[in-house]
Amino acid sequence: MLVVMKHGATGEEIDRVAETIREMGYEAEPIPGRQRTAVGLIGNDGRVDDGRLRVLPGVQRIIHVSQPYKQVSREWKPDDTVVELPNGVRVGGPDVVLIAGPCSVESEEQIMDTARRVRAAGATILRGGAFKPRTSPYSFQGLGERGLELLALARRETGLAVVTEALGPEDVELVAGYTDIIQIGARSMQNYPLLREAGRAGKPILLKRGMGSTIKELLLAAEYIVLEGESRVILCERGVRSFDHHARNLLDLTAIASVQELSHLPIIADPAHGTGHRDKVVPMARAAVAAGADGVMVEVHPEPASALSDGAQSLTPDQYDEMVVEVTAIARAIGRGIARATEVRTESVAAGG
Repeated sequence: MLVVMKHGATGEEIDRVAETIREMGYEAEPIPGRQRTAVGLIGNDGRVDDGRLRVLPGVQRIIHVSQPYKQVSREWKPDDTVVELPNGVRVGGPDVVLIAGPCSVESEEQIMDTARRVRAAGATILRGGAFKPRTSPYSFQGLGERGLELLALARRETGLAVVTEALGPEDVELVAGYTDIIQIGARSMQNYPLLREAGRAGKPILLKRGMGSTIKELLLAAEYIVLEGESRVILCERGVRSFDHHARNLLDLTAIASVQELSHLPIIADPAHGTGHRDKVVPMARAAVAAGADGVMVEVHPEPASALSDGAQSLTPDQYDEMVVEVTAIARAIGRGIARATEVRTESVAAGG
């Protein structure tokens, strides 16, 4: 439930509403907006009697949130959430954010070469897996902490922000020490202990949609994170399983429009996992930007044929250069630009120097 305050409501009136909510046995969360402040009532499982709140000074109206997810809904917060990163990049603003890098960090030479190339092309966030959840236990599982160290090295040299995945609750603290965004992968979207731990880590979260998950389930997973105190959540459409075999997955571009209608959180697209085929990545990246995605994340490898994971869906650096030119033109056609970093951070990271 939301208690919407009148324009110009005083701090004392807002505090009175919050105090009354707590007296009713719930939690209160003030939500400042462009025009007025709302106070969210958290902890209710059903419809709350709002009689005590309606009569308080400064209250304009009461909104009963109809969705099972509360704090991530647009009913709760009509203004878009914008996630700002240490290098000045803003995810969810007017510009489209470009995220690129290899599926897995394999070596210092590989990650540094890739980071330099994608940054030169226009990317502002470097992706790369240090811990890899693979379908086969015999596949490459990642370099672990050494992979994190190499990602931090690439960040120091290039100024790119870094996103990488945490596989379980026990990995969150380690990953948070090295990265700017913690990724929750598709296989982990409903790992609720992981979602809760990630929400307490103090870092923005990139939450990927599960391979067989609905939009409602994705938003409820995001609600777990926000309930732990982390409001900087970036959603990712990365394809769902389909009956057809022409692509690895079905990249659901309607999810972008649906999420933007239902939630204030930004949403990006991952056409690499969404298609699984290199020749389909660029067309679907173009389509995702045209559909209104706040960012595009793709896999780039210096030599895809020798990649230890997901080489078939990885672009070469030259192909990535061409993709950026094309998605830039589409972004401009719909009144958007491509996000640029505004500062380079060189601070040390845990165990990384």
